[in-house]
Amino acid sequence: MPAGMDGILVRLPEIVIQLCAFALAISVHESAHGLAAERLGDPTARWLGRITLNPIAHVDPFGTVLFPLMLAAIGAPVLGWAKPVPFVSRNLRDQRWGPALVALAGPGSNLVAAAGVTLALFGLKFVVPEFRPLLVASVNQGATAGGGVLLPLLALLYWLAAINVVLTVFNLVPVPPLDGSHILGAALPPRAAWRYEQFRPFGIFVLFALMWTGLFGHLLRPFLGALSWILLS
Repeated sequence: MPAGMDGILVRLPEIVIQLCAFALAISVHESAHGLAAERLGDPTARWLGRITLNPIAHVDPFGTVLFPLMLAAIGAPVLGWAKPVPFVSRNLRDQRWGPALVALAGPGSNLVAAAGVTLALFGLKFVVPEFRPLLVASVNQGATAGGGVLLPLLALLYWLAAINVVLTVFNLVPVPPLDGSHILGAALPPRAAWRYEQFRPFGIFVLFALMWTGLFGHLLRPFLGALSWILLS
């Protein structure tokens, strides 16, 4: 068996935990888009069954399964995307800010989820003996570290917090097609917004460049560092 395959098999429990956390985080994200659109006047997401925490409703075979699995297999942070939640912008009561608010709901929900899970983990610091070394072991080894259900549970909570942080920061980058581009487009004056829209077809190449060059990793580092400081200090 190739050495690389051995490494993946050893890390399989950790990868599974990360993928479970990712599936829940994107379900929160996409449901929030649909719920915001419904509150602002468009029920399309509700009709299509997209306002749900069931990950199956949001799965994109490549973006939700294969791409994050490849990242996890090489030890990179889990990242990916789900099927976009559709909405009909002309149904929104506010034609200018409505789409931006729908876009903001996604990363906003991830931020709230990250804060909630971090708060739960912070509370466990005062309940679980040896919390810090256990958390480090759970993140590094997951279910393979032993200790019954506690270590896998700590790993799941940590990755749930971390992945929600990643999705928050990533989606607020103002590069099309990310949510941040819709927020920036609404904030710009009409002429500048029109010019910005001409850039949209090329945004995906900018995103790949940010990831390929490691610039996105540098952007994430202080946020994930803050999370570790809160939990391990």
